[in-house]
Amino acid sequence: MANSDPSDPDFLARTESYAVAATEIAAVLQGEANLMARMATVASMLADRFAHYFWAGFYCVDAQKTDELVIGPYQGSLGCLRIAFNRGVCGAAALRRETIIVPDVDAFPGHIACDDRSRSEIVVPVFDASGRLIAVLDIDAIEPAAFNQSDARGLEAIVRQVFAA
Repeated sequence: MANSDPSDPDFLARTESYAVAATEIAAVLQGEANLMARMATVASMLADRFAHYFWAGFYCVDAQKTDELVIGPYQGSLGCLRIAFNRGVCGAAALRRETIIVPDVDAFPGHIACDDRSRSEIVVPVFDASGRLIAVLDIDAIEPAAFNQSDARGLEAIVRQVFAA
């Protein structure tokens, strides 16, 4: 279970891990403009760095159906192909345009079980430089309550750095 107490050693260690990940991601992506390459790299590097991640990837706003997300680059088991903005954690984060941490996916109304091993989830909206929603970053864990505010802050900083700069 992830602790949200900023004085907790795990919280501090996780916060530092996100800072290091942000630096490494920035170095690898320097000069790369392609959106899919950027998303694939972020998903891969985050999945590799954080042992508590079971699934890490992006759902992109569909260009033709702008109220629907379509699977993008990811690491993990098969993901859902499409998610409407009014369905599941990803859809809720896209609709609200805010990060959502779900300690128990079974308790989240309308949760979509792409893989029933998932027990907790965090979803971060991704905006471009003009502030337009372009995707959500979805991270799942097998353990309940695996995510806390250090994850939210770290992931929000990374997506701002990579996609809104």
